[in-house]
Amino acid sequence: MILKYDEVVRSGVAKQVADNIRAAILDGRLKIDERLPTEEELAKSFGISRPTVREALKRLAAENLIRSRRGPTGGNFVTRPDPEGLSAAITGAATLLVGIGAFDIDEIITARLETETICCRLAAANRTDADIEALESEIRVQLDETISDEAFCASDVRFHRALVNSAGNGPLNLMMYTVVEAFMPITNMIVSRVRDRRAVAGFHKQLASAIRNRDAVKATEALAAMLAYLRDNYSTSLERRERALAARA
Repeated sequence: MILKYDEVVRSGVAKQVADNIRAAILDGRLKIDERLPTEEELAKSFGISRPTVREALKRLAAENLIRSRRGPTGGNFVTRPDPEGLSAAITGAATLLVGIGAFDIDEIITARLETETICCRLAAANRTDADIEALESEIRVQLDETISDEAFCASDVRFHRALVNSAGNGPLNLMMYTVVEAFMPITNMIVSRVRDRRAVAGFHKQLASAIRNRDAVKATEALAAMLAYLRDNYSTSLERRERALAARA
């Protein structure tokens, strides 16, 4: 068999090129929607091969910093930053770390308590009528005993996403994306068999009511009580798992 060898991409060089272009985007030398030089022009400018340029561009595209467009007027263009897209990338990494046990449940609940407490205080001050409706609509979903546990967990995540949105703070929203989208599902997965859905919905009702009344103290108290309840449920779930494993031994 005859093997065809393609040109080897020097990944270290590709990273340096990507870093260079990224810096130009972040410091404004390359503007939003501006067309990047062609692969050939970039290769000549950096003194590297076109495959190495392609690898650098792939890195930037994976970070949602550039997009490609085909056709006579096509090429690679600087994309408008998408906070949700950037958050999703962070969330993917966080989910992986949770999955391999890099964080334990106590760390996750402590992180949620500290960060969501800030959200509660701001939500009590900044919430709109639309924010309250978003919170209360999820509570109505959660009180429906006919829905599946998966649907309940999804509504739980949406409720806390709405809580974060109610704070009305863009940077905080970006920071909280990982907490809500990565940490909450793993918490739900662990405690879903032992927690009482009505109890969770009850805590959510207390939270929504306090935020509606712009009472930050009661909102943070309801949040703390809910997370303490989840921590207790985690302990119960862990004890059951250990007993089941011991019974099989």
